Amino acid sequence: MQHRYIPMTETDKKEMLDTVGVTSTDELFADIPEKVRFHGELNVKPAKDEHELTKELTQLAAKNVNTKSHVSFLGAGVYDHYMPSVVDHMISRSEFYTAYTPYQPEISQGELQAIFEFQTMICELTGMDVANSSMYDGGTALAEAVNLSAGQTKRSKVLVSKAIHPESMDVIKTYTAGPDVEVVEIDVKDGLTDLDHLKAELDDNTASVVVQYPNFYGQIEPLKEVQELVGEQKKTMTIVSSNPLALGYLTPPGEFGVDIVVGDTQVFGIPAQFGGPHCGYFATNKKLMRKVPGRLVGQTVDDDGRRGFVLTLQAREQHIRRDKATSNICSNQALNALATSVFLSVIGKRGIQEMATKNMKKARYAKKVLEDAGFEVLYSNRFFNEFVVKLDQDVNHVNNQLIDKGFIGGFDLGKVDGSLKNHMLIAVTEIRTKEEIDQFVKELGDIHG
Repeated sequence: MQHRYIPMTETDKKEMLDTVGVTSTDELFADIPEKVRFHGELNVKPAKDEHELTKELTQLAAKNVNTKSHVSFLGAGVYDHYMPSVVDHMISRSEFYTAYTPYQPEISQGELQAIFEFQTMICELTGMDVANSSMYDGGTALAEAVNLSAGQTKRSKVLVSKAIHPESMDVIKTYTAGPDVEVVEIDVKDGLTDLDHLKAELDDNTASVVVQYPNFYGQIEPLKEVQELVGEQKKTMTIVSSNPLALGYLTPPGEFGVDIVVGDTQVFGIPAQFGGPHCGYFATNKKLMRKVPGRLVGQTVDDDGRRGFVLTLQAREQHIRRDKATSNICSNQALNALATSVFLSVIGKRGIQEMATKNMKKARYAKKVLEDAGFEVLYSNRFFNEFVVKLDQDVNHVNNQLIDKGFIGGFDLGKVDGSLKNHMLIAVTEIRTKEEIDQFVKELGDIHG
């Protein structure tokens, strides 16, 4: 029987101890005071052979609830979307799966081209001039954008809508603590950023205004009106965090004249996989090109005139003078960016439009069925594929019962906003069927009483 893992033998131990010049393991740790050493047996199960261990771990994993075993209506930043099988086939190829940083373009043309295509398609979706080679996730991309705005404008205050993802708000506060940038939270009114509050807080020390499009509650912010307000304050920048799938239907932020668009491409070929890893994108205008964190891949030609790809810009301290660096971001999510590139190439422009339209139509059908069943749906604004439903009991209690019925329920908004206790954020994607929606509403109604 072949073993994938061969444990250390006594002979191995003896050879290592002889090499370092000690006779026993106790002697190896002699410098550690006796009183702080652990004595006795660790409270862990006895070791098992590979077959038994694999069997036990498989049984434990089978207890997990996931989007394969249950029908999911959970979103709030991580979504259950269509996954073409070709995505996994491509990213599992060894030349991509094992690739790291493509510093040597002569042997990294495939990786570089994949990143270049990613940048190009992100620009097309967002309506911006330049996109970087990807970032860790949407939250860190947004925080990087905030710090960029403060550095670029030499101002120390940012206005951030409370309608952005609450975890992104936390990341922004963490990032801005070091450079001492003040974060002013703008209130939400009827599910949208309160423009009166925004106008009142705008002043000549405002580096940027941050909104999400669609926002955390699924509502579509009026970007034109936001940009008109920001435009009245010279030098202040507009930063938009956007679900890129929604941009297959909505007007791209770039057409409103915003300065930076960021987001997460988890919706394009990256499974939920218990919360990560994801792939952030960062797009901006040409004026800010040399301030973009991370790296940019560019297209060029070789001595024979053949098309090729290279790392064109890298604005971090490893490559330029420390005082000129814009970020300490040291890498990118190349493998997940590749998944996104493959996904977008397979789906195509028309496919993205159809996919976004199906999300909107199916979400509206679910909203109607819920209202017909007697549920109150908050906000009457335009929305994408998420909306808020009021329940008459604790959301966590409802979700536990839905699990028993084969459904993953929506996000408990009471966890992030006390005023929304007993409110559920429901996501409806293109892969949800009419039968699944109807059955979900029925089960929710039975629990609701």
